[in-house]
Amino acid sequence: MVSDSKKVMDSGAAKCGFTSGWISWVQLENLSAWHNQPIGTKENGFGGLDARLTLNGPVQVRHWDNLAKWQKSGVFQYGGPVGGNDAPPKFYSGECAIYMNSSASLADVVANTKGKFEVGYGMLPYYSDVKGAPQNTIIGGATLWVLQGHPKEEYKGVANFLTYLSSPAVQADWHQFSGYLPITKAAYDLGIKQGYYAKNPGTDVGIKEITLNPPTPNSKGLRFGNYVQVRDIIDQEFQKLLAGSETAQQALDNVDSRGNELIGQFEAANK
Repeated sequence: MVSDSKKVMDSGAAKCGFTSGWISWVQLENLSAWHNQPIGTKENGFGGLDARLTLNGPVQVRHWDNLAKWQKSGVFQYGGPVGGNDAPPKFYSGECAIYMNSSASLADVVANTKGKFEVGYGMLPYYSDVKGAPQNTIIGGATLWVLQGHPKEEYKGVANFLTYLSSPAVQADWHQFSGYLPITKAAYDLGIKQGYYAKNPGTDVGIKEITLNPPTPNSKGLRFGNYVQVRDIIDQEFQKLLAGSETAQQALDNVDSRGNELIGQFEAANK
């Protein structure tokens, strides 16, 4: 990807090679799963509240070190913290040739590039010398919660609503409109039957990524307490890295130590 980015820049077609939304999600969490590297102990937190982060491994450090170098050379342009709100405009305007983000950004990409240029889609890049890569990406997205303490009749309504939301027709429609992945294979199969993927090449890339290989303990997802706050720490340390005040190793060591302190607090409060 870097060589392609440089070719695009050298041709004058774009000022930068690539930008990215969600540094924590794309350039650390999915990077780890995609390369079959642990995010934390106890199967990335699924094995108990006493799990801890291990994001300072050699693959993650290598990648963050590269991102810092690419930022200096212009191959990469940082899109900002959290979701990276500055990243999409860099792509829509043609300033950056490649935009890495969640499949859920598909609807915005289509809406903002229509009539400007043709968009292609591809799987996340990977380091070919890392054994087991590419493995699979991990699921993300918003969550619906059902709280206790309500009348039984209300829960019947909730159950009916969730059944409706998970039906193949509704899931296929939502997936095709938004880019979010369908939660059932039946919805994906319906999309195939409808000819959606044949008419819209690349829109099944996210599905192919997440189902590329059977998930391993390193790539089945992550579950840690206080993780929203941990992601803030990831953003802070990444910004220090880009500013030159920390090395990639120092930044990710700090992510682990600071993040594990918050996870430990969650464990203590929920034993």
